[in-house]
Amino acid sequence: MIASSVNALHAVWLDPFSPLGEAERAQLDAAGVTLECVSTLGEMNLALRRAHVLVVRLSDSADLLLEVQTLIAQLGHSVPVLCRVERRRLEVVVEAMRLGALHVLPADEWDPNAWREALQGLNAPELKNKSYVFVDPVSQHLLALAQRVAQAEVTALLVGPTGAGKEVLARVLHEASPRAKGPFVAMNCAALPEHLIEDMLFGHEKGAFTGALKEHKGLFEQAHGGTVFLDEIGEMPIHLQAKLLRVLQEKKLNRLGGETPISLDVRVIAATNKDLKQAIQQREFREDLYFRISTFRLRIQPLAERPGDIVPLVLQSLARHAKEGVPYTLSTEAREMLVQYSWPGNVRELENVVQRAVVLCNGRTITPVHLMFDEGQSPDLQMMAAPAATIPVASTATPDVPALLPEPVEEAVQSAINLQHAVKSSEQQIIMAALQSTESREEAARKLGISPRTLRYKLAQLRSRGMSLSFAE
Repeated sequence: MIASSVNALHAVWLDPFSPLGEAERAQLDAAGVTLECVSTLGEMNLALRRAHVLVVRLSDSADLLLEVQTLIAQLGHSVPVLCRVERRRLEVVVEAMRLGALHVLPADEWDPNAWREALQGLNAPELKNKSYVFVDPVSQHLLALAQRVAQAEVTALLVGPTGAGKEVLARVLHEASPRAKGPFVAMNCAALPEHLIEDMLFGHEKGAFTGALKEHKGLFEQAHGGTVFLDEIGEMPIHLQAKLLRVLQEKKLNRLGGETPISLDVRVIAATNKDLKQAIQQREFREDLYFRISTFRLRIQPLAERPGDIVPLVLQSLARHAKEGVPYTLSTEAREMLVQYSWPGNVRELENVVQRAVVLCNGRTITPVHLMFDEGQSPDLQMMAAPAATIPVASTATPDVPALLPEPVEEAVQSAINLQHAVKSSEQQIIMAALQSTESREEAARKLGISPRTLRYKLAQLRSRGMSLSFAE
């Protein structure tokens, strides 16, 4: 959602209190802002698809901001929100910023310079159709910082735990930069054998080694005019770190077997989940390379520390799994369970949980009974008692869908006295459903998003509880 100031910025305008006059519209036009006015939340869906920013007029509270943020997330968008507030309503200004508003302007402010400053760096058409989620205030502050970094020709180091979304942020940096029309080329330094990394990065000439039947352009050449993303750079072999440093300093490289230097025009973004300063002390990472790649450091927090992103990410993932254009919805209890879970696997684990829920849900509403967390972990929901009668159980067969629960499992679910017990019982239901709908345990494990070994362990647990599994053998 970022772009150069020469491009017009498209704003959706929501002001339930007063119409926009021609003089005010002319002032905004002078600031490079084109408007699409809506008067209700229901009119916003199509408008948001074309928007770079949503401008909302608040009255004596920030309730409308919360409503539009929820709607944006449910529709799978990530449009930033600028708020207009009466000058005397300082408490509303503070609340809007706390809730993650991009900026707050006085409701009677029409100076083009003030609007340009408020929307500076916000206009990349390439991002408006991307499904990035930055809803939590922590994430929105990170996005605002990333937008500024994107405009500068500096290397960036993304730091954060595995699965938190470092490659997503790298793509935001690329697509928000002047290099957005160039290629984005990514490589995981931990995913390739050591002897292949150098060839992948820098390429080779024909005849450089046995099997080199033709020349090969490495990732740096492939990314000419664009961005190279080096994920898990802390795993790069130490001897290649020296060559990478030289390439970054000289902006030139030599292919393997080549003698002619090749000029480069690339931006480098690196990422790691390691403590590189500790790696430097242990002589596993070069200090000079660290300072070369970390001109600007951006830290991505674990998913559990940005809870405002959890439900929007789930809704976004469910939208991708929608069948016949009919989206899935989340029950209130499922939302609470998802938000309270610790997410040790971050966004990657969230994707697994969503896929399992889609497999197990026969309808279009995801409830706690459909949520299966990795390795039997579950949120701390001791205080969230729920009668078993409120938990849906698939107990009868239809022509297309076989009964999912053997009688002992159904009885266990019906006798559950809270969601904690229901989750344990639903795990049995999930395993039975996966085994009944697949031809092998390996396929069932893949469908559940767990390893075959974990599935065998869980089946052994079910047997120890006296459950008959003869049909799954």
